[in-house]
Amino acid sequence: MRKFIGILACVVMAATLNAADVYHQVKEIAIGGEGGWDYLIVDSAAHRVYVSHATKIVVADTETGKVVGEIPDLPGVHGFAIAPELGRGFTSNGRGNTSTIVDLKTLQPLGRVATGANPDSIRYSRSRKEVWTFNHTGKSVTVFGAQDGKVLATIMLSGELEEAVEDPAANRMYVNIEDKGAIGVMDTVKHTVVAEWPIADCEGPTGMAFDPKNHLILSACDGKMAVVDSTSGKTVTSFPIADDVDGNGFDPATGYAFASSRTGVLTIAHEDAPGKFTVVQTLKTAPSGRTMTLDAATHNVYVPVAMTTAGPNGRAQITPNTMKVLVFGMGTPAKATR
Repeated sequence: MRKFIGILACVVMAATLNAADVYHQVKEIAIGGEGGWDYLIVDSAAHRVYVSHATKIVVADTETGKVVGEIPDLPGVHGFAIAPELGRGFTSNGRGNTSTIVDLKTLQPLGRVATGANPDSIRYSRSRKEVWTFNHTGKSVTVFGAQDGKVLATIMLSGELEEAVEDPAANRMYVNIEDKGAIGVMDTVKHTVVAEWPIADCEGPTGMAFDPKNHLILSACDGKMAVVDSTSGKTVTSFPIADDVDGNGFDPATGYAFASSRTGVLTIAHEDAPGKFTVVQTLKTAPSGRTMTLDAATHNVYVPVAMTTAGPNGRAQITPNTMKVLVFGMGTPAKATR
């Protein structure tokens, strides 16, 4: 009887949340220009969003929705990490095999650091004052000092690296190994590999998020989100998401988990209890909206999209001057999207 009541409560909660339409589009930010994109990141305190776009980072004001600047000369840029207390940002230049150090106030370059091949995801470890680039084809991690740019370590793993998360309390960094269906675990103090955990029934993990309270890693696999215990490496559960997801997030304050897909769907799930997730909304974004970022202060979700056409070999080509960032929030739905 108690088990039945518990299941019934979860069903009622899911129905209530679905009926409420947890998230709505509240804004859009016009980016324009030509070329593709990968990661983006929000600086909540400065009210800025940094969006990778072709060979530059476009900087927009999250309150006004206006572009306020650009960081140019970033060949094949994938991502951006920020160290607000240092006034610095750091890029991952995939085709340059470098990271550019940037002054956040002036958006001017301060120097470049050599990395492994094709740096993809990038993270700033505030507790360590270090920058970590996850080199996709290099199958390695480059660690350098955020203040002096000195390379401190090169950590080798077994496959192609995607998104990563840090658990500062445990001195651990975790990264998806896409072609192995696994998670690489590294010691942030010793700069060594601790383990590589296979993810049960997971193909091509890309996006990664973290629930620090319950010590859970959320890895976006093809068609499902794998929830992995960050202390043991065991897969606790999973829940369905759209195919072709390349970005996800978790909001500890609300318990919502997100996964953005190139199919034009943002899957939203709620953590009803530690390790128990219920999908509460499948929100329409736009085809090409494969990556996302979460603003932990406002709880808004940012998804870059653009119009596309079929190109050679069936690959989608981005229509110039159509790129924008869709902003989804928990407030009143936007009456107009332009």
